[in-house]
Amino acid sequence: MLGVVKQEHEFFDTADLDWTVAPGAGGVTEKVLSQGEGAILTRLARWEPGLDTTPAGVIRHEYVEEVYLLDGDLTDLTLGRTFHAGEYASRPIGMPHGPYRTEAGCTMLEIRS
Repeated sequence: MLGVVKQEHEFFDTADLDWTVAPGAGGVTEKVLSQGEGAILTRLARWEPGLDTTPAGVIRHEYVEEVYLLDGDLTDLTLGRTFHAGEYASRPIGMPHGPYRTEAGCTMLEIRS
């Protein structure tokens, strides 16, 4: 099989998973849905209202990242744009993005490969 290998799961109710504090990210909780080696994962990430990632600056990853906003708002401070539920981002390895701020908080589906 080519590509990224993650845990295998048939449909399950994500309400059965607890929100846990995301590693290294104050103000972010997560429900990991499936995980592979290293940073490879699929998760629900919830940012608390008022979270501002300015101290982290512009971010670049060593993995592909896809983000779909499920609810709330997310403002890209570099672009000066606010995104809302139903909006999607696909970021190749090394693509600069952020920093971000959320006024109301937000929940997103994040897929890393």
